[in-house]
Amino acid sequence: MTTAIEGIVPVMLTPMTAAGAIDWSGLDRLVAWYGDKGSDALFAVCQSSEMLKLTLPERVDLARRVREAAPKGMPVIASGHISPALDDQIAELRAMAETGIDALILVTNRLDPDNAGFDAFRAALDTLLSKLPADLPLGLYECPAPYRRLLSDDEFSYCRDTGRFVVLKDVSCDLDTVRRRARLAEGSPFNVINANAAIAFDAMRAGSRGFSGVFTNFHPDLYAWLYRNRDRDDQFIHELKVFLALAAMGESMGYPKLAKLYHQRLGTFDSPASRVVDYDVEERHWAAGVLLDHIHEGTERFRARVEAGG
Repeated sequence: MTTAIEGIVPVMLTPMTAAGAIDWSGLDRLVAWYGDKGSDALFAVCQSSEMLKLTLPERVDLARRVREAAPKGMPVIASGHISPALDDQIAELRAMAETGIDALILVTNRLDPDNAGFDAFRAALDTLLSKLPADLPLGLYECPAPYRRLLSDDEFSYCRDTGRFVVLKDVSCDLDTVRRRARLAEGSPFNVINANAAIAFDAMRAGSRGFSGVFTNFHPDLYAWLYRNRDRDDQFIHELKVFLALAAMGESMGYPKLAKLYHQRLGTFDSPASRVVDYDVEERHWAAGVLLDHIHEGTERFRARVEAGG
């Protein structure tokens, strides 16, 4: 296995038509936007993609289309096992494995739906490993839904020692945990990538091999610049990391539909339709539209400063 997943890995949106079907032409434009904005890999089927609301054929088609549309050399990873029963998960993962993706991502809460602990996690993992292609790189994702199931150090080490895993999307939101996991991963291909914007820069300095948070759907290029310059420590770095952390607080205002509204404004796709958020974001979350204005203005200002050398 030679696939390396690192850098800026957007958790992709799934563009939808006003009628709620996947907007395939909008998806192609979104993939191109991620590529133009400095992304290093794409996470095609995840919570931001609304995977819990997509059928298995939709999840499979989504991963395959992203793999086909992605720029040459850009890895595409995908998850999509959402069922509680292990036999159903095997069917889901096998179908996803056939799409041509570069790494198949296992969701930690599906490996232990009842939160029973290490033995249950290991038993489910061992079963899945025996059923999946041995040459397909794997990853792990501490998806917050239906519940956030963080890995213990023993579980992390067990996965590392299989030699099958190349990435963990870390959702601990804790700098000490990121730092400890990065140390545990040393000397292996198992990259830890933080997903929390508040600690993004410090996590990069502590060993996170990039960033994979939800605001990669707004300004992945700014996170990419931050990652490339993680050894710097100056006023501009401080201002940028604060802006990125504060902007990401908008996640609570109807995400992922909030991000879809942003891309509708950009012209990436036509509709902000979402199966997860079925209400009017600007009606329920007061001044959400104004917040998007501020995020866009701040993003463009920081882009201009980056272009001028930071």
